[in-house]
Amino acid sequence: MNRTVFFLLLICSFSSLAQPTLSTKSNKAIELYTEADNFRVRGQHSQAIELLDDAISKDKKFVEAYYRLGLVYMTIKNFPKAIQNYEKGLSLTNDVKKQKVFWYDLGEAFLLTGQYDRAIEMLTQFVKVENQNKQKLDRANLMLKNAEFAIKNQAVKAKYQQRKLSDTVNRFAMQYFPVLTVDQQELIFTRRLAGVGAEDDEDLVIARKDPKGRWFSPVSISKNINSKFNEGTCTISADGRKLIFTSCTGRRGYGSCDLFESIKIGNDWSEPVNLGPNVNSYDWESQPSLSADGRTLYFVSDRRGGYGRRDIWYATLNDNGQWTKALNLGTPVNTQYEEYSPFIHVNGRTLYFASNGLVGFGGFDLFFSEKLENGWSLPENVGSPINDHEDQFSLFITADGKKGYYSHEEMTPSGIPMGRLYEIQIPENQQVKYKSNYVKGVVKDKKTGKELKARIELFDINKNAIVSLVNSDSISGEYLMVLTQGSEYALYVNKKGYLFQSLNFNYSDVTDFEPLIINIDLEPAEKGSVSVLKNIFFDVDKYDLKEKSITELEKIVQFLVENPSIQVEISGHTDNTGNPSYNQQLSEKRARSVNNYLISKGISQERLTWQGYGSSHPITTNDSESGRQQNRRIEFTIQ
Repeated sequence: MNRTVFFLLLICSFSSLAQPTLSTKSNKAIELYTEADNFRVRGQHSQAIELLDDAISKDKKFVEAYYRLGLVYMTIKNFPKAIQNYEKGLSLTNDVKKQKVFWYDLGEAFLLTGQYDRAIEMLTQFVKVENQNKQKLDRANLMLKNAEFAIKNQAVKAKYQQRKLSDTVNRFAMQYFPVLTVDQQELIFTRRLAGVGAEDDEDLVIARKDPKGRWFSPVSISKNINSKFNEGTCTISADGRKLIFTSCTGRRGYGSCDLFESIKIGNDWSEPVNLGPNVNSYDWESQPSLSADGRTLYFVSDRRGGYGRRDIWYATLNDNGQWTKALNLGTPVNTQYEEYSPFIHVNGRTLYFASNGLVGFGGFDLFFSEKLENGWSLPENVGSPINDHEDQFSLFITADGKKGYYSHEEMTPSGIPMGRLYEIQIPENQQVKYKSNYVKGVVKDKKTGKELKARIELFDINKNAIVSLVNSDSISGEYLMVLTQGSEYALYVNKKGYLFQSLNFNYSDVTDFEPLIINIDLEPAEKGSVSVLKNIFFDVDKYDLKEKSITELEKIVQFLVENPSIQVEISGHTDNTGNPSYNQQLSEKRARSVNNYLISKGISQERLTWQGYGSSHPITTNDSESGRQQNRRIEFTIQ
């Protein structure tokens, strides 16, 4: 799959094969060997290969030249040639100090080509004799575990259905790191016009779906975002209105690569802004992933204070709209090696990422971890056939868990990388544990019909905890909020000068994932304005407030505190079933329970009245259970 050579460096250097232990007596061979290394360290691989071949032609038994040639071929990922030269060099020496270096690198090369039995053979010999370098010994033991894991698990393949996206999308030399909006109508990815050379500029492009579900040709996401410099890996909030991307040159930053933010207002993207020193450092930051509401950011950095060379870090947005100081995600996600391409699912609980420090099939594998109350669960390997002996990165999973998108990179025979985007159908037993749906619509002024920018909050009412916070678009009034399995939610639409609106979504055990379209009309906070309180709960025939009503009750308290001149009536209503006299008494007692709670929180009784109306004021028919349920309600009316 995806080897992503654009940010991976093969780190191989063993002093045990350096001069003066060279096996050749040929001065010319040594001269060519030394000259070749000057090209190798500068990444001029073809020149290094030519010189090393010349050195070997001067002495066919030049052990170190075969090893160095193997290193160059490993760097350009020509593994067959690397193995060929390693094996030749190994066959020419009986020096254990030199043999163990070949065993280590051959073990890695066999692992990266899926030759697991041979990898075990080489690495076992290395482990037996290595007694000085603990770092290499630890790495060798991890690679051994990888080979053993792969042999045991490579035959267990999930029934993924994989397909390459059409040439309409895959139209560039390289495309990688795909992300989608939660409604799956927009696909954003990084494109590169050529694998190497003058045309390797990275830009962000966007493809949109036509009415038949086919992708239109991708276009530049925005002239405000793309420049003559590199704009790379990106992430987008679920509503498609907050974009964070990587920029490495051209824009003022703090380090070699920084993260920048742009906001979509109407149809236009704002001028990008650096996320600042709480997120960016003097080192390298890249590969961002936003939570659904855009308030938690995961990214990769090689800054100090981590567990390995590159780790996953995170930052959150505070109530003032500022990013807090980034923290390391910690173990068990981060290891002493490297972690890449974090992707937080819109459920906010499942994190996908790539690692070469956890047991897998070799190289970088994809893993997932679930967010727990006190940290993250032990990562699990995504499994075969997504993971194999090659490197895997940048997996994106849709909200409903049914589809995935990823980029697969291959090397052409000439050594030029070529990247393509793929879509996979995920079998049910491999889908995310908590799937997500969404509700979207437009917020308007009820009287004028004008679109409004409003604050939209989603609460888990069983925990009385805010889950998500977004704003509707200031021009179009559009909003989108993600709803995830496993909780019951209260959604509030708030704007100063208006009466808040309350919605309820019980996703405790929902299985229907059809998107919801709900337009919101906000009433100005003036005399006669009414809000139906949809998150006030009582047991059947009871008037004691249930615990999960606290979220809504506190919302009323907050509204009254912020509007001290407003007086309100709390009214109780029932359906028409049962005895009218009983219904009247029940509605009165329920209204009084809400009234008493508000008084207990410091609201003056002079600002409150309460009234029960029984079944005399229905808002819909009582001929169906859904109608009767709507008629059983508490209302909040400005007097």
